[in-house]
Amino acid sequence: MNQSRRFGVALGFAAVLLSGPAGLTGCEALRWSHRPARGDRPIRDEQAEFAAAKGLALAKTGDYSAALAQFERAIAINPRLTIAYIGVGDIHRQQGDYDAAERSYSEAASLEPRNFDAQYLHGVTLHVLKRLGEAVRAYLRALTIRPNNVDANLNLATAYLQLHEAGQALPYARHAVQRSPDRAQARVNLAAVYRALDRHAEAVAEYQQAAELMDLTPELLLNMADSLGKLRRYAEMQTTLDELIKTSPSAIAWERLGSALFRQKRYDEALEAFNHSLEMDKDHYPALNGVGVCLLNRYVWSDKTDQQSLRRAIQVLRRSLQIHHNQPRIVELLTRYG
Repeated sequence: MNQSRRFGVALGFAAVLLSGPAGLTGCEALRWSHRPARGDRPIRDEQAEFAAAKGLALAKTGDYSAALAQFERAIAINPRLTIAYIGVGDIHRQQGDYDAAERSYSEAASLEPRNFDAQYLHGVTLHVLKRLGEAVRAYLRALTIRPNNVDANLNLATAYLQLHEAGQALPYARHAVQRSPDRAQARVNLAAVYRALDRHAEAVAEYQQAAELMDLTPELLLNMADSLGKLRRYAEMQTTLDELIKTSPSAIAWERLGSALFRQKRYDEALEAFNHSLEMDKDHYPALNGVGVCLLNRYVWSDKTDQQSLRRAIQVLRRSLQIHHNQPRIVELLTRYG
């Protein structure tokens, strides 16, 4: 998650989640589309299907080399056997070779355009390979076959969000939640879409629903705190960050807590939180900005007699600009006080 943010502005994009099959699920169902009656099929087709079925059985035992050989044998016998290409793709995906998996799923999708598994799994591999535009098109093809599939809707929303097209993502993220309201992953992704659209009240509601369905994670708590801050619900933001810091303290969490405390005019506590942030990451420039602003306030409230606070404020704000140059607000403060 990008930590490069100016003081007072909470976290940006939420973590988005990619939903995909973890194992060899693409060919498990053995969908033999357009399969002729047994008595009408050529012997070679039966031999190819038998090899593919044997490959699936071997894959389930973890003998991927032997399984791959059987799927390749099936393809050699019948080069149009979609399920064999899906089997090859599943093995490559399981082994982390997404380029090879993508080629196999692409072949399956071309051979059988109405095969959901082929289209969806092609989308998943394109997504992992960060070929987002192509992934979107593959997911859309999958959804023409099964419009209510939760994973395809969820992943399509994620891809659109990663393309900075939150408006396009919204209907698919909503549909995933409507179809599977008890799925935390769908709730978190819908919240991320709402955050990108600056619809923070709805984002908070989704994060709260997700929190009831899953173990609390640092990402969920940080992003919920961000949306609470956008809504100026600073006390709730503080409570959320206190909960996070109990289990997963980080420079970002402490800095966000400092921001929440500052907005509640609890300036000494805010300064302490910003300093805790810098203890964890001395280069976290939003925390440097927080320290600088707190010290400038201290200088102003002293009728401009607290020169030590002024010198320290200028020092940390200059350090912040060295780390991240594009901060007009900090430049303005240094011009005024430096």
